[in-house]
Parts: sequence; structure tokens; C-alpha cells
Amino acid sequence: MEILKTLHSYFAYIVLIILIIATANALIGWLTKKEFRFDKDLRLSLFALVLSHLQLVIGLIVFFVSANGLKAIQTLGMGGLNSAARLLAVEHPFINILAIALITVGWSRHKKTDDSTVKFRRIGLMYGAGLILILSRIPWGQWFQ
Repeated sequence: MEILKTLHSYFAYIVLIILIIATANALIGWLTKKEFRFDKDLRLSLFALVLSHLQLVIGLIVFFVSANGLKAIQTLGMGGLNSAARLLAVEHPFINILAIALITVGWSRHKKTDDSTVKFRRIGLMYGAGLILILSRIPWGQWFQ
């Protein structure tokens, strides 16, 4: 169990870096109206999508086997969770599932057009929204311990 929690924590650094790079790349591409390149832009966006989904799968496994996830809700009930426990058991998983859904929508919607500006805009806005949600629910106090 401890290995999965550690993997989830350290893998998050990689996912965040790639997601920030992919989002910045898409926003820059959109604002500068550059051509969407399949060898660079597509692969970068796809890599961010795949890594974020992999992180979600690891996180869901941790949620179901960790004492801080589903077991905390079952044991204490929603009213018994303090703010730190609620962040780990409820807010972090829910918001991150929503964030990954937004990233997935951005990826899916970019494929429906051939216009480079629209591709970059769809990826940039949806990946950016997902990134903001992820950053808002990271348990920062526990992450660096």
C-alpha cells in the first residue's frame, strides 16, 4: 500500500510538469496562430492525456485501499471527517476525476477540426481548466512531508 501512495505522490510531479508544458504549448500555439504539428503538438497533448489517466488509475486504487480514502468515509461518515480528511477522501478524488474528464474532453474535441487555431484553443482551455482544478485540490501540506 505504501508503495502505491509513494508512486502516486512522485508520479504527480511528472504528470504536472507534462500537463503544464502541454497546456502552455497549446495556449502559445493558439495565441500565436501557429500550425498544429502532429509530430510535436499532438504527441505532447497525447502524452499529457495518457499520463494524467495513468495517475488517475493509480489514485483510484489508492482511494479504494487506503485508510484515508473510502475507508475513512465508511468509518467516520461525512460528518466525522475534519477538513484534512475530507480533502483526501472526498475533494481530491472528486475534483481530480472532474479535471481528467475536462482534459479528455479537450483531447476529444480537438480531433473534430482541422483548424490549427481551434485545435490549440480546445486543448489549451480544457487542459488549462483541468490543470487549475488539479492544482486546487493537491494536499500540499502532506505532499512535501
